[in-house]
Amino acid sequence: MPMNVGEIEQLIKQAMPDAKVTIEDLAGDGDHYAAYVVSESFRGKSRVQQHQMVYQALQGRMGNELHALALQTSPPNEQ
Repeated sequence: MPMNVGEIEQLIKQAMPDAKVTIEDLAGDGDHYAAYVVSESFRGKSRVQQHQMVYQALQGRMGNELHALALQTSPPNEQ
């Protein structure tokens, strides 16, 4: 059963409460998403570490209920 946008966002925000999360359904099938995640917790981390943090937040659903997720992550822009 595919995941909905709200469920993905909720899982990410539970792990990173300050995160600004934007999710786009790429194919309209509830199975292929793009997620844009901005969080202070990413500061000082490599892109791979940032993506691992998001995958951990999804609690094993990646590759199961969530088939494909294109990720873009970053810390907030410094002013």
